[in-house]
Amino acid sequence: MFNWLSQIVALTQFNIQTIWQRKGSSAAALFGIAGVVAVLVGVLSIGKGFEHAMQASGSPDTALIMRSGADSEMMSGLSRDETRIIADAEGIARNGDGALASSELFVIINVPKRSTGTDANVPLRGIEPEAFGVRDVDITEGRAFEWGKNEVIVGIGAAREFLGLELGGTIPVGRERWKVVGTFSAGGGISESEIWTDAGVLQPAYRRGNSFQAVYAKLQSAESFPGFKDRLTTDPRLNVKVVRQTDFYADQSVAMSSLITGLGTLIAGLMGIGAVFGALNTMYTAVSSRTREIATLRALGFGSGPVVISVLAEALVLALVGGVAGAGLAYFAFDGFRTATMNFQSFSQVAFAFDVTTSLLVEGIVYAALIGLVGGMFPAIRAARLPIATALRES
Repeated sequence: MFNWLSQIVALTQFNIQTIWQRKGSSAAALFGIAGVVAVLVGVLSIGKGFEHAMQASGSPDTALIMRSGADSEMMSGLSRDETRIIADAEGIARNGDGALASSELFVIINVPKRSTGTDANVPLRGIEPEAFGVRDVDITEGRAFEWGKNEVIVGIGAAREFLGLELGGTIPVGRERWKVVGTFSAGGGISESEIWTDAGVLQPAYRRGNSFQAVYAKLQSAESFPGFKDRLTTDPRLNVKVVRQTDFYADQSVAMSSLITGLGTLIAGLMGIGAVFGALNTMYTAVSSRTREIATLRALGFGSGPVVISVLAEALVLALVGGVAGAGLAYFAFDGFRTATMNFQSFSQVAFAFDVTTSLLVEGIVYAALIGLVGGMFPAIRAARLPIATALRES
């Protein structure tokens, strides 16, 4: 057993030390695998970034109340009387000004993207003063809008991605243009993709009367949600749907995340096939260039098993180096890169940052290792099965 292990160590060390003698084919395999890993990690980081933006938006002690049967705020509608009944419900947290329940209006406006100049759907949210107690937001530049005026504040994600949303800019609302007086942050959540204004001013601009689309309510605790939900859904005066804010945004991220993950896996799979052929070519070249050396070693008593393992180890080293290089490239090129894409649930843009997580980096390197092992398997078997007498006669 010790002899068998020592053979593996000796052959593996010899193979790795001679990689530089095959610089061309080795570099081709290495860069091919690095490219596959970089693309895989880069594409999947889009999905991770989108998920992070959605998950950072929710709080387990915040409830979203919409009309029963509505899948999104766009499809919902609540009257002022209904929002008042909701705000009076037991279980909602309160401060000196009353219940922390914000009745809100959600509309879509067209704003051009900075990158392309084409119009995109950007959410414009009408809020009530209680919204600042329900959500954790901070004014980062300028000031908050004044209630009763045609003014807005803009999430920092939207301000980066769309034209006219910088401090002092204007946006089209109905037939007028409203001024941007401040920007705000919301912990990287989806609110940073929105524009906020006074719901009382937004309603007449879009002829919404005294109606709203949803109520966001801060509860006394996360544990009070079931009782709060039961009280509202069994109230004969209401016909509402009550969900945790975290669950609502998690459901909204499913479609986009699934699409991106599926697309990324398909692309990486197709590129992986090419990388496997590259690894095969490299390892066949390595075996062919050392045919007589391998035959001589086997004639001296080295077994077929150590030969196979040493060739696989060489392929694995090349793959891991390529995988680490590709993972590093993806991290520095994509992590934190900001963009905006369509949220198919609300048909509006969501600004977010690519998120190259540790799990994605590990996944990419493991994928590289699999490519190396598959690419080295057949050349390793060929090296072990080559007849010694035939190999010794080859020039």
